[in-house]
Amino acid sequence: MLVLRFLLFFGLIAVVVSFGVFLFTRDKRYLRFTWQIAKLVGLLLLAVAAVLAVGRILLY
Repeated sequence: MLVLRFLLFFGLIAVVVSFGVFLFTRDKRYLRFTWQIAKLVGLLLLAVAAVLAVGRILLY
């Protein structure tokens, strides 16, 4: 669970910073980068949660 919290925390920081840079520069590539980070963090969160769930199912 600690891994999920760190991943979510650092992912949210990256999304907020990259979106802030987009708002400051109005360059579309930062908005695309923000979307890519959000997708990657979401997929990683799902993968880690699935591994933790499978581990709990196998152990109990």
